[in-house]
Amino acid sequence: MRHSAEGWWIEEAGAPAPCPPLDGPIDADVVIVGAGYLGMWTAWNLLARDNDLNIVILESGLAGHGPSGRNGGFVNGYWEYVPSLAEKFGAERAIRLAELADESIVAVGDFCESEKIDAWYRAVAHVEIATSPNQDGDWREAMWGLNHLGIDDEVVELTPDQVAQICYSPEFRGAAFKPFGATVQPARLAFGLRAALLARGVKLFEESPVTEIDQHGDSVTVRTARGRVHADSAVLAVNWRTLRWPTFARELSVASSHIVLTEPVPDVLEEIGWVGGEALSDCRRMLHYFRTTNDGRIAFGWGGGRVANGSKHDPRIDVDPEVIERTAATLRRFFPQLEGRAITDAWGGPIDVAPNSLPIYRSSGAVHAGWGFTGHGVGPSNLGGRILSGLALGADDEVTNCPLVEPKVKYFPPEPARSIGGNLIRAALIRSDEADGRGEKPDPVTAAITKLPKLIGMNLPR
Repeated sequence: MRHSAEGWWIEEAGAPAPCPPLDGPIDADVVIVGAGYLGMWTAWNLLARDNDLNIVILESGLAGHGPSGRNGGFVNGYWEYVPSLAEKFGAERAIRLAELADESIVAVGDFCESEKIDAWYRAVAHVEIATSPNQDGDWREAMWGLNHLGIDDEVVELTPDQVAQICYSPEFRGAAFKPFGATVQPARLAFGLRAALLARGVKLFEESPVTEIDQHGDSVTVRTARGRVHADSAVLAVNWRTLRWPTFARELSVASSHIVLTEPVPDVLEEIGWVGGEALSDCRRMLHYFRTTNDGRIAFGWGGGRVANGSKHDPRIDVDPEVIERTAATLRRFFPQLEGRAITDAWGGPIDVAPNSLPIYRSSGAVHAGWGFTGHGVGPSNLGGRILSGLALGADDEVTNCPLVEPKVKYFPPEPARSIGGNLIRAALIRSDEADGRGEKPDPVTAAITKLPKLIGMNLPR
């Protein structure tokens, strides 16, 4: 098994030749820091708002090689959040946000079609499956909340027999069926978006870490080791590295997620009936998520990786043999038909976790930032690009006034309490999930620790 930081998606997609780093001064209308999905969708939407804009993107590494090129490739929406959002913002605004997220799912597919990008975009349902008695009905609070708002078709309960018609596993029980979603090959999407932006005249400088952002009057200067960009506004789209900016640092934490990938097993997929490409996950607090690939592999992920110590890069966020061993064992438990079949690749990466599990968009003068996708950024980052493009241009429209912009959220504690507490809660959640899987109750201390996030007003983990 090859265990690396970047993983199979990037290798399969074929990384493009890098762009040169920034060398010297340059001017722009908008400078974007970060060339992942959020930064690149922001550039794409800026051009949709004004095709004549001069846009510069600065990327510390290589575009699409971070979380955007390594994730599970689930393109999801926001319907399960509507009941809780309705309590804060009213039903109309909450429902409209979910509709905007659905528009982004469609927009990703339309982009792939119009730009002729083979990102393996496939419109499929997302099925959240109970794998133990304690997980049964985990989705009902959200489903009933939607029903109360007159929405009956966005989260639908399935019986175990209905789940088995989609995919059979001896571990699977009932489920929640979410009909509107998609999957993609994430690195192919990222590299395709990069190519489309370059073709539209966007200037991309890779291997150009930002050292300083200096605001002066109504403009901003962004500096790297070898150059600077002077612009009317700046967009910060750097995922977990947002922690390096004190203005925003208390509103996110950094966890990690890891994926294992099988060899092609089309015969196994036929045997278990998983031939529709549905995106699946379980209902654990530290959830497992899994999907198939175009060549008949199973990509199986676990969101139970370690919590990082602030902005310090822990190599185990990307490569963690202990987490991969746990993930591979669960894959084989879910699908014993894989006995004797190889797991060929494993990789991981950081997750920018928001206090309420939904992304946050804020402005500080001429700097506009977005973060906190909490492992669900493939589709919502497209909406994020619409939001940040509007904020960067001073637009007052539907997306710049949606509930994700300037929300009131709880602060995470400062370091080292944030990472120490986060890993304490992580360990308790893992113990609780394992006890749940054995049909047992967790010990009293573990049970108490797992309740801490909600007691302090945070919806953690994802």
